[in-house]
Amino acid sequence: MSYTVIIPARFASSRLPGKPLMEIAGKPMIQHVWERAKESDASRVVIATEDQRVLEACQKFGADVVMTLATHESGTDRLQEVVAKLGLADEDIVVNVQGDEPLIPREAIAQVANNLALNTQAGISTLGEAITDKSTVFNPNAVKAVCDRAGFALYFSRAPMPWCRDEWSTDALASEQRDGQGGLPDAAPFMRHIGIYAYRVGFLHQFVTWPMGVLERVEKLEQLRAMENGVRIHIELACVNIPGGVDTEADLNAVRAHLLGKA
Repeated sequence: MSYTVIIPARFASSRLPGKPLMEIAGKPMIQHVWERAKESDASRVVIATEDQRVLEACQKFGADVVMTLATHESGTDRLQEVVAKLGLADEDIVVNVQGDEPLIPREAIAQVANNLALNTQAGISTLGEAITDKSTVFNPNAVKAVCDRAGFALYFSRAPMPWCRDEWSTDALASEQRDGQGGLPDAAPFMRHIGIYAYRVGFLHQFVTWPMGVLERVEKLEQLRAMENGVRIHIELACVNIPGGVDTEADLNAVRAHLLGKA
């Protein structure tokens, strides 16, 4: 199966300006991401950036780079500009690998592409992992997902989902906090969403014509715009452990320590 990987690499990160070019084990972060993507069976790997400095750095290590507008409101808008410039057909599959995922496994890239190819009713596929600790369920930075029996997403949220009414009543939660006890209910299917996506190109051309929806606006989750417009999203549990990306200085230092330890 043929698919293209596109790696958005935005220089103007609000929390870590210049993030794609930050050094990790002797290389810019974006080079690590590109190398992981090149290890997959993608037919083509393209970096998309709005910054000349990122363009020049990527060209030095031999990457295929496309310049995009700096005015895009979302990463999906940036992807659509790239697929249009590349002239990809509506039925082609592209995988969006974030430019701040220097440890992304090649197996996850192939999995999300194959998942979309197998689920012809879906316009998007993505991955998830089981949540085993209560702190993640209640952490708004960890996006939760719930699915139907066939693996199609019912909703994504920063709030705890599903809500365990009996176990998490006001009195029960107050008691847990007081006693320092309480784990996750065994029967509830808690899943953390992992932000790697595969799209059909035709969907991307549709997406950019839709205004931001109410759910996307309040949750700050782009995939909800697709769901509000009737697009189905299929989720599989990741076949491998997917390390976290780089959002903060602490994340950056952790990845540096990990890769230097392997060198």
